[in-house]
Amino acid sequence: MSSCNGNCANCSSSDCGDRKKESLLAALNPKSSVKKVIAVVSGKGGVGKSTVSAMLAVAMARRGKRVGILDADITGPSVPTAFGVTECQGAGEDGLYPALTRTGMQVMSINLLLDNPGDPVVWRGPVIAGAVKQFWTDVVWEDVDYLFVDMPPGTGDVPLTVFQSLPVDGIVIVTSPQDLVSMIVSKAVKMANMMKIPVLGFVENYAYLSCPDCGKKISVFGKSHLDEIASQLNLPVLARLPIDPAVAEAFDNGQMETVLTDSLNDVVMAIENQE
Repeated sequence: MSSCNGNCANCSSSDCGDRKKESLLAALNPKSSVKKVIAVVSGKGGVGKSTVSAMLAVAMARRGKRVGILDADITGPSVPTAFGVTECQGAGEDGLYPALTRTGMQVMSINLLLDNPGDPVVWRGPVIAGAVKQFWTDVVWEDVDYLFVDMPPGTGDVPLTVFQSLPVDGIVIVTSPQDLVSMIVSKAVKMANMMKIPVLGFVENYAYLSCPDCGKKISVFGKSHLDEIASQLNLPVLARLPIDPAVAEAFDNGQMETVLTDSLNDVVMAIENQE
């Protein structure tokens, strides 16, 4: 039977043992070249995941790598804003060509395809997931060393589609220092484990605020519990990022390629060392 539903307990087929498991990976556009895919995820919204995605892309580009960013957050796309891009390079017989940032990074987002970027995307889950998949199959990614996928929060249709359809090499989980993080982080890690995708480690955003007068680190959101959680999950905390008005301003003004990214050096090294 060709209509296998994956439920082996109720399977009566005699030749099931001779079959090979079908891959759900989508075919990359024939004109594309992508060496590594890194997903940046968060269990909940509002933790600055898109900011971290943009900073990681900038940091990797500064190391001489060719970088692409796939904005998989269809209903809340913000990557084009971060880099000040408004339209794709165009479309041809080979597919759709992504936008280019000032330094040559490639960006694909639903906001680049809308007549009015301010219009809401009122689509059901399967349609949204299908659009993200098309960003892999229909977009021409040119000689990309690292493709960063800015994921929507949670463990719904789009994350599942990305993990099943794209050859994700590793995941970076973005968190914030709040008690709720414990449960949320565990969910994100468990989903990655279920999909057999390695988690490279955590980035704690909004970890502290540096006093502009004395330099003291102020824990605005309270004491962090990430070290305890990371220890329980046997995963490293790769970076702790402060609340930085300069980064927020750069994001809003499309100037993310000007921000300092030294605080993410350990994350970049973990990505580069991922086999």
